[in-house]
Amino acid sequence: MSITAPRPGTVTTAIPARLDRLPWSRWHWTIVIGLGTVWILDGLEVTVVGNIASRLSEPGSGLAISSSQVTGLAAALYVAGACSGALFWGRLTDRFGRKKLFMITLAVYLGATALTAVSFNSWWFFLFRFLTGFGIGGEYAAINSAIDELIPAQFRGRVDLIINGSFWVGAVGGALLSIIALNTAILPKDVGWRLTFALGVVLGLVILLVRRHVPESPRWLLIHGREQEAEQVVSGIEQRIEEERGERLPEPEGTITIHQRESIGFGIIARTVFHDYRRRSVLGFSLFIGQAFLYNAITFGFGAILTKFFDVPADHTGYYFAVIAIGNFMGPLLLGKLFDTVGRRVMISSTYLISGVLLFGTAWLFGQGSLSAGTLTACWCAVLFFASAGASSAYLTVSEVFPMETRAMSIAFFYAIGTAAGGISGPILFADLTGTGKVADTVLAFQIGAAVMCAAGLVAALLAVRAERRSLEDIARPLTAATTTRGAQATP
Repeated sequence: MSITAPRPGTVTTAIPARLDRLPWSRWHWTIVIGLGTVWILDGLEVTVVGNIASRLSEPGSGLAISSSQVTGLAAALYVAGACSGALFWGRLTDRFGRKKLFMITLAVYLGATALTAVSFNSWWFFLFRFLTGFGIGGEYAAINSAIDELIPAQFRGRVDLIINGSFWVGAVGGALLSIIALNTAILPKDVGWRLTFALGVVLGLVILLVRRHVPESPRWLLIHGREQEAEQVVSGIEQRIEEERGERLPEPEGTITIHQRESIGFGIIARTVFHDYRRRSVLGFSLFIGQAFLYNAITFGFGAILTKFFDVPADHTGYYFAVIAIGNFMGPLLLGKLFDTVGRRVMISSTYLISGVLLFGTAWLFGQGSLSAGTLTACWCAVLFFASAGASSAYLTVSEVFPMETRAMSIAFFYAIGTAAGGISGPILFADLTGTGKVADTVLAFQIGAAVMCAAGLVAALLAVRAERRSLEDIARPLTAATTTRGAQATP
């Protein structure tokens, strides 16, 4: 038995060590597909909405709405929903469990998306854009918590990066799908955009079916006094993997003693994150703000730059965006393993600094008039190849460097900061700069994004936690932990 009970309310267990020593298996792929693929849907929907803005504003679209309302008010409401949803659902995820919440948040997301597809008035469209964001904000907290607690330590970095980077797979699909949706020779004006939302709902329902088979986090069950359920979950996983491999698993190394509690007060969570782990909070804040500024420096002016400076037809910008999105996904895909081998501090700081320096170079070349639409897109691909890996590592960082009891709320808080920074400062600063049609203003936008990204890279070089291949309990001791035999504990 891996579980003993020295006294009521206290449990000594090897379950975290048992999870971390598991080899990669088909069961882990089920986790990745069931939990991670929702970002593909998010990328598809966000891209589609941006690309079909002009169609929605046309007579005959079925909505009385302007293009600026779609990219302005509707986008702001989506951001507001995501921020508030992350904080609302994040607290519930830490309190009521990962599985219960990642089923509910996906249902909210899918329901709101389906109702967006049948919008008959602008207020209806705005309402359900907010509720769609409300659902996706909760997904970030619930999903990243569950993934980190179920994936073995030696694979956690690359899996997190690839899953968060899969947003850009959806962005590629959204860019290409919007080309079809905007083609009135294929679909009527009032049908095409509705079908894109409906397609997302169908794909989401498939994910929901797979997600039913994903178990509750055994780590969460342990802390909340449900150790027998945790034992059953882990024993079932071990049995499946042993049958798949045809051999016994190695013995786990180390145990941890937990003083079980049904809930942790918000005051304790806030004090832990912002006082006991304040250096890590500065790190998380810096990483999220840095990537938000770099991405907004490029994406808010993407279409305007191509059309105003290079005469690219508005209905062709989707092809360029698809190329950029591919570059975004290739970064986490190809660099992800290095975060587990070379290490977090080196890779996080270098991806931030390299992407910032490359954007400075792009700004200089653009200012010199040395770029065409194709070469500018190539420069953006190079910048975002590294920036995407860095941005994904921001989610990885805040999901693994804080104690178990605060994990979902920490993810939610830093996600809300990054999303708000992008959604509030982006339209105010970058859209105005890149929309003037002046080369100097666009150069300035690039330089601002690059400078903030480089600053975040320097913070990571100083403060990033060496979390590679380490158990979550070693990186940040659980608040309910009494003793452990698992090696050195991380300091705040």
